[in-house]
Amino acid sequence: MSNLFKKACRLAGNAIVEYRMIEEGDRILAGVSGGKDSMVLLRVLAYFRGVAPVRFELEAVTFDPGFPGFSADATGEYCRALSIPHHTIRFDMPALLKEKETERNPCMLCSRLRRGNLYTLAKKLRCNKIALGQHLDDIAVSFLMNLCRGAGLSTMGPNVPAEEHEARIIRPLAFAPESLLAGIAAEMELPVRGECLYKNELENGDRRYFKHILDEISERIPDLRSNILRSLSNVQEGFLLDRKFLDLKGGRNGK
Repeated sequence: MSNLFKKACRLAGNAIVEYRMIEEGDRILAGVSGGKDSMVLLRVLAYFRGVAPVRFELEAVTFDPGFPGFSADATGEYCRALSIPHHTIRFDMPALLKEKETERNPCMLCSRLRRGNLYTLAKKLRCNKIALGQHLDDIAVSFLMNLCRGAGLSTMGPNVPAEEHEARIIRPLAFAPESLLAGIAAEMELPVRGECLYKNELENGDRRYFKHILDEISERIPDLRSNILRSLSNVQEGFLLDRKFLDLKGGRNGK
């Protein structure tokens, strides 16, 4: 086991324990796009499956949007090598985009389709946990986006209920920076798939913009990502502006 992978497992283990992500008897469905983040997530969960003090079952799913050149075959082979049951859900995104006339905003439609199918498959497989590959950078970027949009002091939760579904969403890589995952994927030569056909839309989107902001601030504050994580774990309710957390009953001089 390499030092990079050991570090990822340590960070993931800390997050899993702190937020009670995995418990005895869990059935976990991992969403695996084939990108570096989800492939590392799969490898980490496969490792924990063999050494964790609790027993849990693990399956994986990949969504094939039907874009030219996309294939889930390599991801399926990778899962089989790890003895993880793998499912592929296919849909014709090019046809759907034309039908709904949303070709300029394909990511939103694709996200809704993947989420709905993910929940449906989890229910069919009786999985009570859905593991996603979002990492520390994703959590920090989501916090900045919500902050600047006036959406509240919030971000992606590490262990939260799925919308309109009995399963819970867990993010075991919540403490792991993206750079670490990229290093592991390269070092272990994971079969990471190529870029999405709509890469330009992703590059010009809000999330990418805030990622650039995060990178720029990090040049001045190197520990920015971990500092944001620490702040999100240390909410001082009495020093915010939400009235339900404030004691406003005092009179003059606090009497």
